[in-house]
Amino acid sequence: MKGQWLLSKPIAHRGLHTEELPENSLGAFSNAIDHGYPIELDVRLTDDDKVVVFHDDSLGRMTGKDGYISKINSDALVDYKLLNSEKKPTQFYIPTLKEVLDLVDGKVPLLIEIKSQGAVGLLEKKTAELLRSYNGECAVQSFNPYSIEYFKDNMPDLPRGILSCYFTKKDLKNPLKRHALKTLKLNKVAKPDFISYCAENLPNRYVSKTKLPVLAWTVRSNETAERLCTIANNIIFEKFTPKEY
Repeated sequence: MKGQWLLSKPIAHRGLHTEELPENSLGAFSNAIDHGYPIELDVRLTDDDKVVVFHDDSLGRMTGKDGYISKINSDALVDYKLLNSEKKPTQFYIPTLKEVLDLVDGKVPLLIEIKSQGAVGLLEKKTAELLRSYNGECAVQSFNPYSIEYFKDNMPDLPRGILSCYFTKKDLKNPLKRHALKTLKLNKVAKPDFISYCAENLPNRYVSKTKLPVLAWTVRSNETAERLCTIANNIIFEKFTPKEY
């Protein structure tokens, strides 16, 4: 498989964040580097089409401010301080992907989730442009098979994965889309190298049928990690220190 590192060591979900180091912050990424963990992170576009590292589409949960990441200019990112576990502002702001790549600089691998909204193309293109000049190990994943198809067509040597779970109506209103994504029907479009599936929904026949390597997300205890050790090839974890099994 391309990207054997994906199977070798637990991957820190949104960096190795703590009560004081917010998720998807430069502090959480530095902490992961210090502990030697690969990093999972999320990317979106700002209003001026800069690729930034941020999970939610809205700003409220992580910054305490109203609005959407897609509606702010990248020049204003430093004004959006990320909140700690007590919902207090920290010194860390919403980083660009370029800042994260400069910080990590190949010290640990990166697993980048493409949070595409609407038409596939611009976020994928901008991310690919940055990754082409990056020397470290990395991979991409997305819930959107067509996003991963983009990387198949434009960066075929880059490891790519499909994210999935047992979607609810809250996740997706369209029942046909829920079923197709849950059962990995569109793998024929994306041709992924690995599957990232919700830990609570493993094992299942849809994943087993693919015969692809499996990452389980998001694992939050060693008890869950132990349950998955014969089901998944690796875990994406947070809020605990994984043991070796």
